Amino acid sequence: MTAIHSRGKVYFVGAGPGDPGLITLRGVQCLQRADLVLHDYLVNPAVLEHAAAHAEVVNLGHHHTPLEQRQEEINARTIAAARTGKCVVRLKGGDPDVFGRCAEEVEAVRAAGVPLEIVPGVTAALAAAGYAEIPVTHARLASAVALIAGHQRKGKGESEMDYARLADFPGTLIFYMGLASAAQWSEALMARGKSPRTPVAIVRRCSWPDQQTIRCTLGTVAAEVARRQLRPPAAIVVGEVVACAPEVSWFAARPLFGTRVLVTRPRDEARDLCERLSSLGAEVLAQPAIAIADPPNWAPLDAALTRLGETDWLVFSSANGVRYFLGRLFQTGGDLRRLGGVRLAAIGPGTAEELARHHLRADLVPPEYRAESLAESLSAEAAGRRFLLVRASRGREVLADTLSAAGASVEQVVAYSSSDVDRPEPQVASALAAGQIDFIAVTSSSIARSLVRLFGEHLRRSKLVSISPITSGVLRDLGYPPTVEAAEYTMQGLVTALLEYCCQGECRRPT
Repeated sequence: MTAIHSRGKVYFVGAGPGDPGLITLRGVQCLQRADLVLHDYLVNPAVLEHAAAHAEVVNLGHHHTPLEQRQEEINARTIAAARTGKCVVRLKGGDPDVFGRCAEEVEAVRAAGVPLEIVPGVTAALAAAGYAEIPVTHARLASAVALIAGHQRKGKGESEMDYARLADFPGTLIFYMGLASAAQWSEALMARGKSPRTPVAIVRRCSWPDQQTIRCTLGTVAAEVARRQLRPPAAIVVGEVVACAPEVSWFAARPLFGTRVLVTRPRDEARDLCERLSSLGAEVLAQPAIAIADPPNWAPLDAALTRLGETDWLVFSSANGVRYFLGRLFQTGGDLRRLGGVRLAAIGPGTAEELARHHLRADLVPPEYRAESLAESLSAEAAGRRFLLVRASRGREVLADTLSAAGASVEQVVAYSSSDVDRPEPQVASALAAGQIDFIAVTSSSIARSLVRLFGEHLRRSKLVSISPITSGVLRDLGYPPTVEAAEYTMQGLVTALLEYCCQGECRRPT
């Protein structure tokens, strides 16, 4: 795509330590206008969802290339893109200026005469303070903080790290990249007089759903790292403030912390459920089992739109139906006045909420959010009435059959198509095969069937959470009975059922 900027510019943006909610608003704005995004491998993929649709997104990943050579390649690519007029975002984990080698990249970009901007991010030390509840400063215990690189670049000697002063430092020490060298720096501090009983916390993968906080002391930290075979990333907090933190922080105390949940709704519809689960502590993976798109032919819907004045009841069995129906109404030159004499029925609160977003109020929402209950609620006054049922390209016929049997004139119109996804995401498939997904949210019968086609026997390695008895029945018929079933047939009902199950102690918890 042709660059939209007359003069290129480079933005050095901090993505934060892991939680995608920690990127700044300015960082999001930069991603939204980027033509090229060059990101570190530790950046949470969810952050990249803010990137513009046209942007080229490049994961710089792990490389065997020597660091200096690799840095030169990154600089050259960044500068070359900006010189062609592109907006380049160099996305770094944490804060670009805290052990992120930002200075070298900025120096190269500035020397090339390319405009730049640095957008700060939340660094691991501050994330540890918030997410592990370690107050890195404290009125009585620490009025200063030192950020220390535990891994020294080649060519640097121990003389460049003054451990005597660090041992006497009147505050908190936080080591970055310090796991591999824990024995060296802890012994050096103790040799200069720092007490081996000094509290230490190793905060690994800070702000990620699998965050670990391991308590030890300066005298035992090296042994703890070796015993647990801990791997980066980690921030290691050394100081009396560590003792102020609770055994379980607010972050780890969330009810779904330590569980991994697979959400299978279409990508455009999954956000709300993903956010609900994430806010409760779950690590959420997304694998759409079905895809939603335009109907194969708009003509039947267009014809139905011209006959709305003859319709008594307009019945929506999904939020998608509302979106596609009204979208087509507006696209063809109509507006809400066409619905002036029509009564509206919605299968559940989610569908009613979608109507409300378009300033429409449902006249009827059944007490149970399924087709049988909707049909029963409408049947009492169905005789002699005209019903227009807005539906997907596939689905059950119970609503149309029940209303027709009650004497109604029923027309069905396909407002959108629903199709199965052919291939799973490789990351999801491998995690499921390895038994690394705790729960799979199954939110419709069509999703249930597609999941069985996608994953087959591997589904038995996870617990299935069904949104309704209808969906549960399909799963049982296919040989995959659910472990959890929602009492209320909504997304919130599904989340509530999962929470109740986990409150019984059935969830996996990190060790």
